[in-house]
Amino acid sequence: MSVLLRTRVTEIGPEVADLAEGGVVILFADGSPPELAEVSVLHKAETGPSDDAPTKGASIAIGGLTASITAVGPAAWAKVREIGHVVINFNGVSEAERPGEICAEEVDSQALIAELTAGAVIVVAAARR
Repeated sequence: MSVLLRTRVTEIGPEVADLAEGGVVILFADGSPPELAEVSVLHKAETGPSDDAPTKGASIAIGGLTASITAVGPAAWAKVREIGHVVINFNGVSEAERPGEICAEEVDSQALIAELTAGAVIVVAAARR
């Protein structure tokens, strides 16, 4: 397993659970503007982000919850590399609707919310070949 990004959650915005209920998680690196922090999972990268973007079949793990990536928008990984920002949509679609989003298979929203805590580790790993 090749780790493309390993990051640690530092803070959970007050509106994160509402978005996660609908399967959406917004990541933003520490230091984001306060109006964005309200809806974001703030994080600090420990490894990466890599030069190579994840592809379909890669995995994303938030704490103990793991899902396969089903689509990656054309601008998503560049935003991760530049400002630590990405929208993760656990909707299972095969084509990203927005250029800055990563889509993953559907997960139980309550399990997702439970894993979104300060100190949790988020790992994006390349697909096995």
